[in-house]
Amino acid sequence: MENFRGVDYFAVESLFSEDELMIRNTVRDFVSSEVIPIIEKHNREATFPLHLIQKMGELGLFGSTLPQKYNCAELNNISYGLIMQELERGDSGIRSFVSVQSSLVMYPIFAFGSEEQKDYWLPLLAKGDKVGCFGLTEPDFGSNPGGMVTKAEKVADGYIINGAKMWITNGSIADVAVVWAKLDGVVRGFLVEKGLKGFTAPEMKNKLSLRASVTSELIFDNVFVPEKNILPKTTGLKNALMCLNQARYGIAWGVVGAMMACYDSSLNYAKTRIQFSKPIAAYQITQTKLVYILTEITKAQLLNYQLGKLKDAGTLKHTQVSMAKRNNCEKALEIAHIAREILGANGIIDEYPIMRHAANLEAVKTYEGTHEMHTLIIGEDITGFAAYD
Repeated sequence: MENFRGVDYFAVESLFSEDELMIRNTVRDFVSSEVIPIIEKHNREATFPLHLIQKMGELGLFGSTLPQKYNCAELNNISYGLIMQELERGDSGIRSFVSVQSSLVMYPIFAFGSEEQKDYWLPLLAKGDKVGCFGLTEPDFGSNPGGMVTKAEKVADGYIINGAKMWITNGSIADVAVVWAKLDGVVRGFLVEKGLKGFTAPEMKNKLSLRASVTSELIFDNVFVPEKNILPKTTGLKNALMCLNQARYGIAWGVVGAMMACYDSSLNYAKTRIQFSKPIAAYQITQTKLVYILTEITKAQLLNYQLGKLKDAGTLKHTQVSMAKRNNCEKALEIAHIAREILGANGIIDEYPIMRHAANLEAVKTYEGTHEMHTLIIGEDITGFAAYD
């Protein structure tokens, strides 16, 4: 297989440091050698490639921005974004696994956990010896997480949790779930470990998107969680939303990888597909489509670079993350559709990655905040008026 050379029309990589480029190239090579050859089979069979977990742990991809004292790589946010980008070039499900493990499990333990929780869980999660999931969304509450009905009740030596969560990445294979529940009306975070009585995580079947990813329900039926498993620094829903902001940042970068895969595949196809005695790349309409795709990729790359610089400087606003997530997901899905058009009927078979990316991006555009919710988040920021109801 020819090495992927990337898509960089505006020489954006000239803005990256040597270390950032080394990290990107390492993950790029990993995706080319370990993910691309097997991902279509897993997508067909709706299975996650579990054997990659340890390999990704060995590469330091989990919790990569967290301190080295927890066996993490302590990278900057540009490097983390590039990791997400390269993983999603392989598949959104692979990026989702790393994103959840890093932003939605390791981050809340690091930010809101006790020293004992951090010392125990973070090194295990960093190595891939343990897998985590994040339980916020409920069957009846997605865009309005504050309406959650999952409740925790204080009892002797711990808490009893009742309720259910839905659309949980990694749920059925997770060793620990970061679960958000209302305790005396205040949203708090809990570490719910696999095997606790009354806790089940059935896998959700028959998905047509993110097929190479484990998606689950979490069901809590009088689950006793010991006192030591509450995240002591959680004080409300804002803490869960802080975790989502971390994940949205990774998504904004990740979908550029899917864009690049669709562009690379459609460009190569257009150069070799002969119709009416010449390659379809020689026709104006095809060139119009390819130029549009490349332009949107370039705009997203520049948006992500500045987003990462702001995050590393500590001046990032959550509304800026919303703008990047909103724009990049919308454009990635549009690019996948246009790339499929370029391939014609061949675009629907999995000899090419485009239809798989298109199906995955349908879910990626929706999760971690829908396009509409991010529109309203930005709208409130620029007008001062909340328009959620």
